[in-house]
Amino acid sequence: MALTLLSWCVGAALALVCGSSWPKMHSALAPENEVPLRPTTWLPEGKITSVTLPKGKTRRFYFTLKKASAMSVTVSPCDLPIEWSLAARTLKDKPLKSLHWTTKKSMPEVWWRGPGTEEKIHSFTGDAVNTFSGPSHPRTSIYILRLRSKQQNTRATVYLHEGPGPSGTFPLLPADSKVHTLGVGMTSVTLSWAPSPSTTSLQHAENSYNYCVLVNSLQNYPSLCAAKESMRKEKDQKQDKKERRVTVWPVLKEWWWRQWDTYPEDQSPSSSLEDEYDDLQCVCDGTDSVCTVSELLPDTPYYFDVFVIDRLNGTNAAYKGTFAQTHEEARPAITSLREGELRWVTFGDGGSNSEQFFSFRPRGWQQSGLLTLQSCGGGDKVKVTVSSKGQILTSQGVGGDLVHIWLQGSPSYLIHLEREGSIAGEISSVKDQTLPGGLMASVKMQISSAYHRRGVPSLPSTLQIKSFNRLRGCSSATLAWMGTEERSLYCVYRRKLEKLEAEEVSTLTAPCLGPESRSDTERVLCKYFQELNPRRAVTTAVIGGLEPGTAYVFDVYLMRRWGIPIKYASKMVKTRKEC
Repeated sequence: MALTLLSWCVGAALALVCGSSWPKMHSALAPENEVPLRPTTWLPEGKITSVTLPKGKTRRFYFTLKKASAMSVTVSPCDLPIEWSLAARTLKDKPLKSLHWTTKKSMPEVWWRGPGTEEKIHSFTGDAVNTFSGPSHPRTSIYILRLRSKQQNTRATVYLHEGPGPSGTFPLLPADSKVHTLGVGMTSVTLSWAPSPSTTSLQHAENSYNYCVLVNSLQNYPSLCAAKESMRKEKDQKQDKKERRVTVWPVLKEWWWRQWDTYPEDQSPSSSLEDEYDDLQCVCDGTDSVCTVSELLPDTPYYFDVFVIDRLNGTNAAYKGTFAQTHEEARPAITSLREGELRWVTFGDGGSNSEQFFSFRPRGWQQSGLLTLQSCGGGDKVKVTVSSKGQILTSQGVGGDLVHIWLQGSPSYLIHLEREGSIAGEISSVKDQTLPGGLMASVKMQISSAYHRRGVPSLPSTLQIKSFNRLRGCSSATLAWMGTEERSLYCVYRRKLEKLEAEEVSTLTAPCLGPESRSDTERVLCKYFQELNPRRAVTTAVIGGLEPGTAYVFDVYLMRRWGIPIKYASKMVKTRKEC
């Protein structure tokens, strides 16, 4: 069946192509003042006529006036600029009915070829609604309306009104037809416009007239038809990925219309009045002349159009649209970090969610750096996010253990610290955990440029300090801890415990308690140590000058050029009373 249909279509195409030369031969024998038979379209009065305008084709409409002293012609383009003109043709004599024509002629063509004059009384080019109003020509036999689209195939509507004054078919616009912006926010815009005279003068205005506000991010539309056409094209583009089946019949049909110089059948406006206003995404729909458009994106341009719609007659009029750009989001304060600066990051107590931003520019052509962080509150949930040029490089949680983040390849970095909340049951203990000087700290942070390093420095296998009971005396104690294969400085601090409460002990042994918060009198010794074999990287220190029968808390810090000093777990040792 499909093969038979295809053969029939191909045969029809060949027959039409072969027979297309006949009209040319016949026209060669016709008189010079003869034109081929064209479809004659009379323009009705008091009725909206929808017109299809093929690209480069001129559509002609004819009409006469019935003893009317005035008239008006309204042409409403859809989405593209068009050219249209109105001419009045006056016949000097009546058409010769006895004149013999070689082809059949319609009455307008007979008038066209008869003796007479033609006067152009109006012309317009553009995409806006245009109306010609004026007195009728008493000696005019017929009026000719010409419409043409140069860019693409498009549509337009034409309305003829006989008599003086407005027809009342189209909504009226006020003298100030601009849409004004009352206020612009970060996610909303408030608009206002002067009410349409049609909504205030007629008694049934509340039932038949209403406003429709449209918003988009592309452009302002001159008419509601243009807005609908843009929505249709956007919908078609989304469905363009589907396969399209191509048959012979559409090609033949297009060629057939081209051969006989006819036009697609115009749509009846009465059948499309309801469909024209369906699926309109009006952000405001009603009779109020004030509208607040919400749920917009910050720092984004938007175009706003207002249309007054007469649902009784199926017509509309467009206000002059406006443009507005929403405000950008409030940018948080960004603190610049200095080279090697040790910073205590605190968060406010009012609210579980808070954040802070920092920036850092590494030195050197390698553009590398080492970021070290440590959470100082056991009950805090803190997350760090590092980004560069809007791209997130890493995002991870920060706990009691040191976090090392290696940065490389960017001239600047944005560090975002966010406190997500506190673990239940530990909030009170976090608030009571006060650092020296009464400072409430949540995160301890340090960043430095690393000129020659290629990654994160090595850490000890364990941060536990061991004391030897056999080597414990009345005035001395022996400690041991693990080191690294890198040459580093280790410093030992001591503090005598007398009658301290448990809270004070926990404060003294806090993981964030660094050497910068310790007194110089508490420092016992500092020594360099290095062992290339990590399994044998154990170093010892004998601490002397202690009092018999006294408890001490010992702290060991791994001092490095880059990053926060690493604090080993505090070790409490009590000397012997008798030796």
